[in-house]
Amino acid sequence: MRTTRALAASAAAVAVLAAAAPAAVADGMNISLSNLVAMPSVIARGGQLTITVDGCPSIATATSDAFSMATLTPVSGSNTARGTATVNRNASNGSHSITVTCGTKTLTNPTAFTIIGGVRGGLGGSSTSGATPTDMAIGGGLVAAAVVGGGLFWMRRRSEKRI
Repeated sequence: MRTTRALAASAAAVAVLAAAAPAAVADGMNISLSNLVAMPSVIARGGQLTITVDGCPSIATATSDAFSMATLTPVSGSNTARGTATVNRNASNGSHSITVTCGTKTLTNPTAFTIIGGVRGGLGGSSTSGATPTDMAIGGGLVAAAVVGGGLFWMRRRSEKRI
């Protein structure tokens, strides 16, 4: 009876170890994060980035100096996590990095995306001091030419009616 109990206990222990072995082997395979991508790769301040990383089957976080922490969620049926982040309105122009942390694994893409600035609005090339004498002469000449051309046109039409 004692040998039967010992044999049953041994069999149960072996069954537990056998069930746990695939999980231990999978963890020991050291699946690493890869392919950290931000789309679009060029974006303006205030825009939304879609961040994708392979090798992360669980919830992850993405951080950058250009946006607040973003949560990446697993994509069903794959080993990929995806999420969105909104770029800060006061982020600096240029290339920015993204760091993704998934469990104990971390991956950084140092040039994940680039922020471009808007054009500077302003005077559009005009001067603030007003029109120069050259501008006035050109404008006056164009107005005079229009008056003379219009007068000739009306004079010609008037003479055609008399015929």
